Amino acid sequence: MRVVGVIGTMVWDEIWRDSDPRSPVEEWGGVSYALAAADALRQPGLRVRPIIKLGSDLAERGLGFMRHLSVLETVDTVSVAAEPNPRVELHYTKSRVRRCERLTGGVPPWTWSELEPRLRGCDALYVNFITGAELELGVAQQIRSSFRGPIYADIHSLMMTTGPGGERSLRPLESRAEWLRCFDVVQLNEDELTTLAAPWGDPWAFAADVVGKETRLLFVTLGQRGAAYVMAPGALPLWAERSTAVEGLEPVCSGRLPVEPLGEGDPTGCGDVWGVTSFCALLDGRSVEEAIRLANEAATRNVAHQGATGLNSFLRGEIERA
Repeated sequence: MRVVGVIGTMVWDEIWRDSDPRSPVEEWGGVSYALAAADALRQPGLRVRPIIKLGSDLAERGLGFMRHLSVLETVDTVSVAAEPNPRVELHYTKSRVRRCERLTGGVPPWTWSELEPRLRGCDALYVNFITGAELELGVAQQIRSSFRGPIYADIHSLMMTTGPGGERSLRPLESRAEWLRCFDVVQLNEDELTTLAAPWGDPWAFAADVVGKETRLLFVTLGQRGAAYVMAPGALPLWAERSTAVEGLEPVCSGRLPVEPLGEGDPTGCGDVWGVTSFCALLDGRSVEEAIRLANEAATRNVAHQGATGLNSFLRGEIERA
């Protein structure tokens, strides 16, 4: 039995859509989407260990959500903080473009002394930056130096800044090289790649230069154009030792896979569903193209379901659109 630790934040979403007369819809969001998608996979021999902090105001509700997921190894690694749980207000236009995002509340980041015992027994680690405050760089570096399994990170909200009223916007990532070296696989979207590579110039040349012995694989989600990857030689299988990557001796490989046209619905959580699906596929020994194909399919299906509650059953085709 392999155990995947999941570090992230369950946020309570308030979703406003110009085309939805029911707005706002309130639901679990953030890493809840990734947990539900992992449960939907029912991958034999894999269990998920949630390493999550819940605010005291929503702790029982959050634990109740998790207890409905059969993929979880335990909920004993969940911590309840005294602070209010993070809440996110999302506004979408009729064309599904996110117009604004506002974050309130928040729990403290994990310390190494809190994380170290929770990571014991994990074989792989999925880190999903939902608030951007889950880990400080020093703690991420401690994980990297002590954790021997593959580490996947969705750095989306690590590249977000929060204004005085909670409004969120994209920003350059300080210590970008140090952050990227903490993870074997990094997921980001096209705008984030462009921002990350701004001092470099060509974002795709930057991506090709980033991958090597430390960051072995870079996933770039492209919205309705699918997803692309840039991968170092020897990057797969992920279970291999990091030193097996042959940096500099062979060219990196790259590619892009399209996605089926998206139907009507809510794109919230698509990146979270995409990431955990692709990581689990890679851990299962799938090729990078097959991992992207499966992730594209899951994220496309997620659009037709709002919120993370019941998403596991919906992705498995057990229930109709909510």
